[in-house]
Amino acid sequence: MSPQTEKLAADLLDLPKQDRAFLAEKLLKSLDFDEAFPISPEWRAEIARRCRELDEGRVELIPGEQVFDEVIKALG
Repeated sequence: MSPQTEKLAADLLDLPKQDRAFLAEKLLKSLDFDEAFPISPEWRAEIARRCRELDEGRVELIPGEQVFDEVIKALG
């Protein structure tokens, strides 16, 4: 990786979480994947709804480790 790319990555990692998520989404879209895994219109709408909720601050992400800990605790 070039020094410029490493510097850019370091600078971007200093951004707030919401800004990093926005940029990650844009970068993934830019990769122009072939439709190797089709997504139904219903799932696309659900994904868009969840992204909107995150962008608007109506929901917060929970770390996976925390989720698994809570599930294990709930199941005994």
